[in-house]
Amino acid sequence: MGVKLAKTAGFCMGVRRAVDLVLDIAQHKGKEDIYTYGPLIHNPQTIELLRTRGIIPVNDVDDIDASDKGATIIIRAHGISPEERDRIKEKGIKIVDATCPKVAHVQAIIKKHASSNYAVIIIGDREHPEVNGLLGYADGNGFVIGSAEDVENLPLLDKLCVVAQTTQSTDAFIDIVEKIKTRFPDAVIFNTICDSTEKRQSEVKALAAEMDAVYIVGGRNSANTRRLVRISQLESKPTFHIETADELKDIPSNRYEKIGISAGASTPNWIINRVFDAVTSHQDERQKQTKRLFNFWVFAVKTEIYSAMGAGCLSFAGMLLQRLPVNILNILTTALYVYAMHTLNRLINRKTSTIIGSFREESYLKHEHAYVSAAVVSLVMALTISFIAGLNAFILLFLISIFGVLYNTRILPGNLRFKSLKDLPGSKNIFMAMAWAAVVAVLPQIEISLSFTAGMLVAFLFTFGIVFVRSAISDILDIQSDRLIGRETIPVLIGKKSTQILLQGILVLLVILLSVSHTLGWTSSLSFTLLVCIFFMWIYFRLYVRRAAFSGVVQEGLLETSYIIAGITSLVWLCLTTYLG
Repeated sequence: MGVKLAKTAGFCMGVRRAVDLVLDIAQHKGKEDIYTYGPLIHNPQTIELLRTRGIIPVNDVDDIDASDKGATIIIRAHGISPEERDRIKEKGIKIVDATCPKVAHVQAIIKKHASSNYAVIIIGDREHPEVNGLLGYADGNGFVIGSAEDVENLPLLDKLCVVAQTTQSTDAFIDIVEKIKTRFPDAVIFNTICDSTEKRQSEVKALAAEMDAVYIVGGRNSANTRRLVRISQLESKPTFHIETADELKDIPSNRYEKIGISAGASTPNWIINRVFDAVTSHQDERQKQTKRLFNFWVFAVKTEIYSAMGAGCLSFAGMLLQRLPVNILNILTTALYVYAMHTLNRLINRKTSTIIGSFREESYLKHEHAYVSAAVVSLVMALTISFIAGLNAFILLFLISIFGVLYNTRILPGNLRFKSLKDLPGSKNIFMAMAWAAVVAVLPQIEISLSFTAGMLVAFLFTFGIVFVRSAISDILDIQSDRLIGRETIPVLIGKKSTQILLQGILVLLVILLSVSHTLGWTSSLSFTLLVCIFFMWIYFRLYVRRAAFSGVVQEGLLETSYIIAGITSLVWLCLTTYLG
């Protein structure tokens, strides 16, 4: 019983390259318009999202205002014919070519053989934009066939070159080629099906053979997505083609023990993740009698309760690390503050979050007033408890809370790029880690004394480090969604690989810091025990690329478990030192 997500589901290399290219241009564009020659990809949800970034699809170059001299048009991954390219140049519009390199390779093959008087056979869908573009390179001597039966309708040809649409079915290509070889033994055959297409189709076959039902996610106007549906159906398994998670309500998911999920090459991760989360949720509901503990954990993660628990655990560890007396009020204050600020920030940004389909959004939209009330009450309680603890603690928490509110508030007027603190590139990761570190490490110390201690610095850096790493790993997983909505997180700014190097460096520095801090007399021996927490983060960091094995809520929960581990190891250390001491 379970849900399995195909490893190849989602953007192929060509689509990812095209989307990244367009988003890079949108990020640095001025007032000039950006157009795509046809929808950039066959996914209506993503197209609408791109519209919000000022990226407009046009079906004909004449749809672009002739007076718009600063316009830029993007040639999508499917490519276009030479004639279409010439028309665009005549209009004086700037061209940015995002043609998939695999498609460009097929174009080059056709162009080369057409110049040597070869007739060109394209095996593919006659109405597909990629095929229409490829035909333009055949110099008027091209034919499109979609089945083995079409071979008999071809005229007698002396010199023949055969290529395939890059997303063509492998099985169909083999069948058609066999028929072509029979009739045209001297035909030159090129298997130009993209290797990612072959992998995707093979994986869907395997899913259909293994699972009780298969869900294929993608636009209904996407030929490669429809082909995946057909491949699954040929395995005689219930197959459902859906565009969004909202369509799942019409599918009896509880009827199936094992469900496989794959997606077309134009389907973004945020749609796939939401479908995966929704299907997993249905499966969890079916198994609720045997998985109550797991379901409670999922509920806690979705509602930010788990984050609050983790913050309380870090507060507990921070006090022990600094050799401060454990104060339950500090733990409660930290937990309430983190819950309040996380919930309020998600509610403030719910419009964007709804677009990208977070696993939390359904609950947040359905119970918005309850979440607002809970967050406000939690913040008031945190401030009240801190006031009881002392004026210094109250002032610190009050200032941090004001800063948290200002983070999402428009400060600068006009059309400036940076209107609020959240618009500053990479600010989310840094400010969140600083806020956690302040309430975890500084709050307990200033209740006792305003003096600065080395132990407080170690606790601050430890907390900042693991919260920053946890936040950045989550952003690496969401990099595609963040780029689509224009959110400039650290992975978006410096790239996935550079972020990975940065995070590895931070983890190494934390290991060094914890290893030497007790030896230097700055902290208690708990610093050695907390290395377990760093080790857990390291393991997750090394394995997060296997994200297909987990739903979004499980990924989030595993990341935040690092905080819980810090609390558990601190409790074990306290018990052992008390018993032995």
